[in-house]
Amino acid sequence: MLVEKIILGIDPGTSVMGFGIISVKGNKMELIAIHELILKKYENHETKLKIIFDKTLALIDEYHPDETALEAPFFGKNVQSMLKLGRAQGVAMAASLHRNVPITEYSPKKVKMAITGNGNASKEQVAGMLQNLLKLKEFPTKYLDASDGLAVAVCHHFNSGNISTDKSYSGWDSFLKQNPDRIK
Repeated sequence: MLVEKIILGIDPGTSVMGFGIISVKGNKMELIAIHELILKKYENHETKLKIIFDKTLALIDEYHPDETALEAPFFGKNVQSMLKLGRAQGVAMAASLHRNVPITEYSPKKVKMAITGNGNASKEQVAGMLQNLLKLKEFPTKYLDASDGLAVAVCHHFNSGNISTDKSYSGWDSFLKQNPDRIK
């Protein structure tokens, strides 16, 4: 009997945050859900963080993922944007760890490489390949941030058992042991 694994993929963002949830039985992947959280309408950054935390917990409580995969923030030129993006990712990580769901981070290049074979692929190319991989007649959302969340989940499936280059935590204790510099 094949065991089902549910993977929640998250593309953190403070304007739009993407979530994709897949089921894996053996090597067969199936789309369970794809969501986007539109945060542009909220001016207050703290409000956005609370909404991200609440939405992540709600998805975990509804779909009961076995693992969460997140796209790690990339280093851009705007320090303020980077800080806000890192906070959004941290809140999503905290929600998963709060529910004892193990998390793994992947760089944007690694996600694109896993899905398309090209670490510099466009968001449209990633979405097109996901549509093909998951055998979808049409892509279920117009938001490419949502497809990025789905891409992270699929990347995690492709890298299961082979995650030596990215960070993985099974809970708060594991996170703190691997990040002693974050303890004040």
